[in-house]
Amino acid sequence: MNIFVFYSSITNHNIPHKMSTTKPLGPFKLVTVNTAPERAYRLIGRVVENVKDKYTIVHAGNADSQEQVREVVTKEQPDVLFTASMWTPEEAKSIHAEAKEIMGPQLKTFALPQGLQVSRGPDAVVEFIEENLPALLEG
Repeated sequence: MNIFVFYSSITNHNIPHKMSTTKPLGPFKLVTVNTAPERAYRLIGRVVENVKDKYTIVHAGNADSQEQVREVVTKEQPDVLFTASMWTPEEAKSIHAEAKEIMGPQLKTFALPQGLQVSRGPDAVVEFIEENLPALLEG
């Protein structure tokens, strides 16, 4: 019986359980615009936990209405602003424009598709955000 032992100097980059030594990107300060703030904090909390090895995201605040956007954005000075799926595309565009007026064009904005939470539930919202984060934060 032959026993072969193979030693490799190749690092284990593709082993899923191996912890990455790469420092997460960020921190990114996030403000959400959601009429259900407890849901916003809960769902963003899940996203933050799921992506913590790749990104450091701080959910700094939530505007409960369009009227609160200016106040919350001015106070928190975010790097990123998300609008929830209860907003129409036109409302989301208006919210993003107001936030960029305050923060400048470098503010990264993201709109969840209208009705996503109602039609597909919270898991779909978390999944959609996580799928789009690399393009948003690294693009």
